[in-house]
Amino acid sequence: MSRDERPLTTVPGWVWLALAACLALQLVWAGMRPGMSHRAEDLPPPPRLAALRLASLGEPEALARLAMLYVQAYDLRGANDVPYQDLDYQRLVAWLRVVLALDPKSEYPLFSAARIYAEVPDPAKVRVVLDFIYREYLKDPNHRWQWLAQAAMVAKHRLHDLPLALQYADAIDRYTSAPAVPLWAKQMRIFILEDMNELQAAKVILGGLLASGSVKDPAELRFLERRLEELEARQARQAKGGKESLH
Repeated sequence: MSRDERPLTTVPGWVWLALAACLALQLVWAGMRPGMSHRAEDLPPPPRLAALRLASLGEPEALARLAMLYVQAYDLRGANDVPYQDLDYQRLVAWLRVVLALDPKSEYPLFSAARIYAEVPDPAKVRVVLDFIYREYLKDPNHRWQWLAQAAMVAKHRLHDLPLALQYADAIDRYTSAPAVPLWAKQMRIFILEDMNELQAAKVILGGLLASGSVKDPAELRFLERRLEELEARQARQAKGGKESLH
């Protein structure tokens, strides 16, 4: 190394950040220039994760945010009645997965999946997004449970797929262990089983929860006890109605 050359480690961090931002902005601008056809269906596959990490120059969180802006620029200027409905959802999910890998602590990719991309009126595309949320939840249950809870609600109310909603609710109960996870999230499966008319299964789970002593809050205990009484009364009415229909 000559006397006029300096090692790269002497370059200030802000210089690397500026270079990374310029590079990323150049990539974004290339996809957003007015002269180019910019349609939702033209969303390209994402770059390889290794290439993005290299391009980030040590600032993957900043590049992750720029990548999300790039993805969400697609279809915003389109004439669709429902934004994003023409996106290739396999490519979309690939982008979200790469962005989340760049910045695992970010909630924005999962928020976008649950609250934006799952709103399209295409059940097949909604299922692609929900599966993405489920798989990413399994990588960090204690910090991503709320997005799987949202996915369970989408499965229940938009897709009317109670078995899928139950799968997600079971996963929340099974894999989350953080004390901050609220009771309603841990016990979503009880209410989904009730919706499925699986009253005996719901009773067993609810009765076991009460017997375990794990619920300490008096208000929560009263709520769960009341729900158990309602389940027993509903089951008794169904049994009575069944007997009357035999006569």
